[in-house]
Amino acid sequence: MDEEVRRADGATEPERDRERERDRDRDHDHDQERDRDRDHDRDREPGRRRERPYDVVLFGATGFVGALTAEYLAAHAPADCRWALAGRDLGKLERLRERLTALHPGCASLPLLRADAADTTAVRELAASTRVLATTVGPYVLYGAELVAACAAAGTDYVDLTGEPEFVDRMYVEHDARARETGARLVHACGFDSVPADLGAYFTVGQLPEGAALRVDGFMRSNATFSGGTLASALTAMGRGPQTLAAARERRLHEPRLPGRRVSGPLGAPRFSRETGTWALPLPTLDHRIVTRSAAALERYGPDFRYRQYASVKHLPVAVGGAAAVGGAVALAQLPAARRWLMGRWEAGRGPDAERRARSWFTVRFVGEGGGRRVFTEVSGGDPGYGETAKMLAESALCLAYDALPDRAGQLTTAVAMGDALLDRLQKAGIRFRVTSVR
Repeated sequence: MDEEVRRADGATEPERDRERERDRDRDHDHDQERDRDRDHDRDREPGRRRERPYDVVLFGATGFVGALTAEYLAAHAPADCRWALAGRDLGKLERLRERLTALHPGCASLPLLRADAADTTAVRELAASTRVLATTVGPYVLYGAELVAACAAAGTDYVDLTGEPEFVDRMYVEHDARARETGARLVHACGFDSVPADLGAYFTVGQLPEGAALRVDGFMRSNATFSGGTLASALTAMGRGPQTLAAARERRLHEPRLPGRRVSGPLGAPRFSRETGTWALPLPTLDHRIVTRSAAALERYGPDFRYRQYASVKHLPVAVGGAAAVGGAVALAQLPAARRWLMGRWEAGRGPDAERRARSWFTVRFVGEGGGRRVFTEVSGGDPGYGETAKMLAESALCLAYDALPDRAGQLTTAVAMGDALLDRLQKAGIRFRVTSVR
């Protein structure tokens, strides 16, 4: 029998071979990790692209706001942007492409991708094909989860138009950790919910002293109407009160605490606002949650930050009537039959015509104070629910695809993910952010 050859440390030759194999495996794993990190870093550099067919894919392109977003991209996407339309009905996609081509002949070769939100395989392939995926398909709590999961797994940046707190909280619990691992940025609420509130508060905080306790109130006014899809999403969210509360509780169990800092977003009470000269009704929407999450993530909001948001109404009878109408809608939404009846009053995929949208506007006034300074700011624009929402969603997708941004991943807000870059884009696109007074 041959003698075993031993090293100085007492290991036999077979043992040494096994250790060499383990070392090679470790080196291989290290090389792969280094390559992933290098690719991830290159993705964050402006002008660099992942080796994927598309820069931006718009999913749900044939819906009402989806088609408006497609029109905006056709007119404003960079000439070298590789973008595509996606949805479940290829015939509708073809008709949309024909409409776009009539306005912009270059759209004649625009790729069309067929995918159903319920088809897991198709959704995964869709997410893996693009750097940024923008979706307008709601209600998101019913149709959005597979797409978020696919983007988190593929390292694909994601933007949507949701105003549904339950959906946002569920997606945080289920996919934030995975997105951090892959480098995906999951950015919800990139339309009227909740860009004016989030970036408006961000803009206002930037006018106030650093390191001070800050208080910001937002007062929203608009004359806009809504589409069938918006109504369906709102009524679905209203009818899921217990699920929404459960999702919020579960999220709180997973969110990190803020040592040494405090952030709050109380609803407040109805009141007359001397600052704006209007009646202020608390808005229990997603907006104030998004703003406070931005504040929790960014130390610039100070050691103690509070945000409240209101609907701003000039006349008391209108305020009372509006509050009663919202209360009635919430009550009816708890009854499935009543909810279906209300949804049936407005057909999905239809909304206000171009003439009505042209007359629509929104204004959000902010009052911020802290560190001995008081500042009044304003965010304003045209039709909030459709024209400006399409602009906000498209510019968010392009911002993620092209701009130099903070190296952050996971579920993020627009202020945290894009901040000044998106603020600059929206200002250039015609949405106004301005300081109206400083005291």
